[in-house]
Amino acid sequence: MASSIVVASGKGGVGKTSLAVNLGLTLARQGRRTVLFDADFGMANAHILLGANPGRFVIDAIRGEAGMTDVLCEAHFGMKFISGGSGLLEMLNLDQTTRYQAIRMVDELRDQTEVLIADVPAGASDSSIAFVAAADRVIVVLVGEPTSFLDAYSLIKAANLEAGVHNFSIVVNMARSAKEAAEHFEKFRATATRFLNVNLSYAGHLPLSERMRRSVVSRRPISMDQPELPENQSLMQISKSVLASAANDHGGIRFFASNEVAAAGT
Repeated sequence: MASSIVVASGKGGVGKTSLAVNLGLTLARQGRRTVLFDADFGMANAHILLGANPGRFVIDAIRGEAGMTDVLCEAHFGMKFISGGSGLLEMLNLDQTTRYQAIRMVDELRDQTEVLIADVPAGASDSSIAFVAAADRVIVVLVGEPTSFLDAYSLIKAANLEAGVHNFSIVVNMARSAKEAAEHFEKFRATATRFLNVNLSYAGHLPLSERMRRSVVSRRPISMDQPELPENQSLMQISKSVLASAANDHGGIRFFASNEVAAAGT
């Protein structure tokens, strides 16, 4: 059965796309049939981190010029990805109907997908909330800064109150140590759950790392390097934690939803 994971963040610059790319490659390296969907339409840059040059984009499928299987690109370890298209102005302000169309079109990939990773726009925009609500599991990436905490809280609040999303996995990025990351999570969890009826689970952390910085600059994801690296051990732990976390089971438009559930959400 295909499952879906959205990678989101309250603000840009916290490493959301880097985590989405590396998490997808980590799962593919484990032998899982993984598809990375860059749903940050118009501002998409997952293909840049992958060092890829896609010939087709999701807009081609939305226009009816291609199927979703036709816009799939090959990546490392057998992972496939769909580019949202960088600099495509018409993709920046999709209406609700078109967003739902994109979510439902992913169903074409059901038989060849074990895990879908969707990288969604930062913040709590309508597009972000629509994709967050469509996923089985939601990762929220944050860093140990007050503005990141505040924006992550705003995203979780919007997803919870507007779409009924209850379960969230938290990844702390750019942490100086595992202890510091755990402390950041506990501080954030205590604040968020004081005001919101949500379940926040700690999925792990990624270290503040020169190797991570160099991997972005060189367009070679760190997950392609030796599995023994601390960063890749962290990614492995994150992948296990997220897949083991509680899934969201609310109604509405969902990735890979059954026909009955999809109909109920219309």
